[in-house]
Amino acid sequence: MGGKMTIRNLLLRKLDPPDTFNEVAAVALALTRFQHVSRVGEIRCQSALLSALEERWRPKTYTFHLPVGKVTVTLKDVSYILGLPINGEAVTGRSDSSHQFLVENCIACFGREPGPQYHVLGNVNLAWVRRCRDTKPCDTQESVERYVRAHIFCVLGTVVFPDKSATSLNSKFLPLFRDFNRISAYS
Repeated sequence: MGGKMTIRNLLLRKLDPPDTFNEVAAVALALTRFQHVSRVGEIRCQSALLSALEERWRPKTYTFHLPVGKVTVTLKDVSYILGLPINGEAVTGRSDSSHQFLVENCIACFGREPGPQYHVLGNVNLAWVRRCRDTKPCDTQESVERYVRAHIFCVLGTVVFPDKSATSLNSKFLPLFRDFNRISAYS
């Protein structure tokens, strides 16, 4: 029963239209090594394939039972699929839901402060982040870096670490984007 609900949720999420991306920023996105992860939202699900995998999933052993044998998805598999390194600095840090933390990091990453209607308890409104990303032209190195930061932040909050709200993103990841040149060091 739990598997059916998971697949149903996955089907609904993957049918959402993919996030837009300004190709001018493609080179900068490649430098961060997040270009493959940012394409995950573009993948269209195949309901027949998901149903077949669901039937073969064994939650007690965390394996798929296929005609060729048992298959376990490893960290190396996920790294290969998403194109993310597994040997690097860990994505860790303290969660701070204070107003000051959120504002300082939004200004450092996006060049703007979210209004009171665009944040609550350490979460930033997804639509506000997308507006920050999409309203400024990518005509300087700084504007390209801000664009890429916002894009990766949206991908992390909606594809990699989604929450139930689907309208806000946790600000705990923002400090990782402050130094643009260090983004590629994380795994």
